[in-house]
Amino acid sequence: MFGVSLIYMYKVFRGDTMSNRIVSLPTIDLLINEIKTYNPGCNEALIRRAYNLAESMHADQRRDSGEPYITHPLSVAVILASLSLDDTTIIAGILHDVVEDTQLTLDDIRAEFGDDLAQIIDGVTKLNKLSYRSKQEHQAENLRKMFLAMAQDVRIILVKLADRLHNMRTLDSHHSELRQKEIALETQEIFAPLAHRLGIYKIKWELEDLSLRFLEPETYFSLVDMISMKRQEREAYIESLCRELSEKLNTVGIKADIKGRPKNFYSIYNKMKKQQKDISEIYDIHAVRVIVDSVKDCYGALGIVHTLWKPIPGRFKDYIAMPKANMYQSIHTTVICPNGQPFEVQIRTWEMHRVSEYGIAAHWRYKEGTNGSGYNNDTEQRLAWLRQMVEWQQEVKDAKEFVETVKVDLFGDSVFVFSPKGDVYELPYGSNPIDFAYRVHTQVGHQCVGAKINSRIMPLDTVLKNGDIVEVLTTRGSGPSRDWIKIVKTSQAKNKIRQWFRKEGRDERVLQKGKEVLEKELQKQNLDPVPFLKSDKLLEIAKKCGYFTADDLLVAIAEGAITSIGVINKIRDDVVLSKGLIPDDTPKEKTELTVKPFSGAAGQDNGVWVKGEADVMVRIAQCCKPLPGDAIIGYITRGRGVSVHRDDCPNIIYYREQEPQRLVEVDWDKQITGLFQAGIQIIAADRERLAMEIIAAISDTKTVINAANIRVGKDKITVVDVTMEIKNLAQLEYIINKVRRVKGVMEVKRMFSEKQNQ
Repeated sequence: MFGVSLIYMYKVFRGDTMSNRIVSLPTIDLLINEIKTYNPGCNEALIRRAYNLAESMHADQRRDSGEPYITHPLSVAVILASLSLDDTTIIAGILHDVVEDTQLTLDDIRAEFGDDLAQIIDGVTKLNKLSYRSKQEHQAENLRKMFLAMAQDVRIILVKLADRLHNMRTLDSHHSELRQKEIALETQEIFAPLAHRLGIYKIKWELEDLSLRFLEPETYFSLVDMISMKRQEREAYIESLCRELSEKLNTVGIKADIKGRPKNFYSIYNKMKKQQKDISEIYDIHAVRVIVDSVKDCYGALGIVHTLWKPIPGRFKDYIAMPKANMYQSIHTTVICPNGQPFEVQIRTWEMHRVSEYGIAAHWRYKEGTNGSGYNNDTEQRLAWLRQMVEWQQEVKDAKEFVETVKVDLFGDSVFVFSPKGDVYELPYGSNPIDFAYRVHTQVGHQCVGAKINSRIMPLDTVLKNGDIVEVLTTRGSGPSRDWIKIVKTSQAKNKIRQWFRKEGRDERVLQKGKEVLEKELQKQNLDPVPFLKSDKLLEIAKKCGYFTADDLLVAIAEGAITSIGVINKIRDDVVLSKGLIPDDTPKEKTELTVKPFSGAAGQDNGVWVKGEADVMVRIAQCCKPLPGDAIIGYITRGRGVSVHRDDCPNIIYYREQEPQRLVEVDWDKQITGLFQAGIQIIAADRERLAMEIIAAISDTKTVINAANIRVGKDKITVVDVTMEIKNLAQLEYIINKVRRVKGVMEVKRMFSEKQNQ
């Protein structure tokens, strides 16, 4: 039953009625015989007892096709047996519908067969008796329960997949066309990708083909007809390639099983759709599969393949060195055959082949040495994604968001990226460095301020590609930006960001602070705050300022991303006057930052004392521009007095080695007053309002800005040089820390400082 051929599917799906099908229904004897092929010591008596119970409970029930209902759970059990699963899973397949469709209860199952079996059946049972507001919520709640139960015992989803596979095989016999499409779409979006995630390709391929048949029947049958027409020609050619490769491998002593493998219909359909090609332009409909005894032979066979046929650049994938998350391992290479057409060669060991066919089921270990949950530690690690899904789903209340995230996180395409240490991380396609940071560690994500991709600083919203080497730049004391929730791809990152804001107690506190700052500024401008702080008006203002929600605007005000006066200007120019909410005599001029040109040069500075000397000429060094608070040292120049440097200045390092006798101790006058010119350089990911927010962050400290120079590189990295008037090092460090908190800022470093002439 499990190994249903494409020819069988073709005949059935062309419209044959049930009475015309020559299909033998499963029996309990057939099931027992199947189990004994891999488990001769199975508990036959217990399996037959479960069957007798199911048969009696379903005795008066029939499927819509007219078949006795018992044929369905028995067929599910046969599919599970074809995966070589344990007795408990087989019995769960036999009894999986009795709690939902008969008077039997979980307590009855528990009393008769134990807690283990009851847990599996409970995980599979649908929530039909509960009331939901929508069909989508119903689907989401079923998925929630399934994932929670899977985290305890993965056999639950194996039973569920077998159940769905048999229902899809018989879908044409007892449902309306609309219902068929609904079930097929759910199968295509949830269950086929789930089989892929668990590595059970035998189920995945059939579910995909069956879904395509019901969702796009004309396309499906047209594809079947076209492939059937040239089947013999293609198979004969592939057979000749297999013989040629086999002879070459034998000459070098590599024992191999070589066969052609036709792609499933859905894979061909997907390739035609993505590449906008006709079936005649798809040449790798067949692949050659090479199965050898060892990993060493895999790479040896690869060398032979590339000796016989030319490989196509960019079409080589080594899943042995870098296995997929679903445990799949194999070498894939696409080569050009003698007639100029490409075809794919897959090379793997027998163990890899077993895993590729059966996935998580191939790693099932229900015996001594397991961790008590039915599978070994290696399999436990491979189900880490399931633990993350369970953790995240508890935080999400919206059914639509949960279902969509399941599709993105678990079932979408993946990219593989590296850490600088060479560790491999799998992320959903479309992920960015923030997703990567949170996948590495929660704290790395929280403290992320920038990222290097392949040794280049790149914006945090850069989409990662296969093979990228990602280095996360972090700063202690920083935290995530609320805007990150909108740009991250993974549910793990979204969940951790939300948790951070809740833990920090920032949600309500920050919103209140933002509202208070805006209210105070409105009053200062002689404006009544009441109409502006209403939710609808605040939302309108937020959108005018480039924010999606009123909360986003208030957070931006509270955290200094936008100044309250900037918001007032937006209100005054774009919102209020057009709606007549402010009297005409309200001041209309904008408050803008005045940027002064750089002025002043260092001269004699009486704010520095030279040890053991009096009335000596002292000047601040131009190379490092020390500030009060810096550790400093003096250098006796030729004819220009003592030049004062920072202690870590590169020139001082040189002088210590070459002219140590010319260094003298100096110190700042503790009574020093006045303002110094200080400069910082900010490196950030380019975005709208970046420069404005940086200037606003500095201005909020009541610091006078003298000059600002902004430049944007081709790599979308913005460099901002700012000079300003400050009193000492402590003030400069305070400003630097504040600027580091601006969204997108990756690095802030000091440039120079200089005392003004008084």
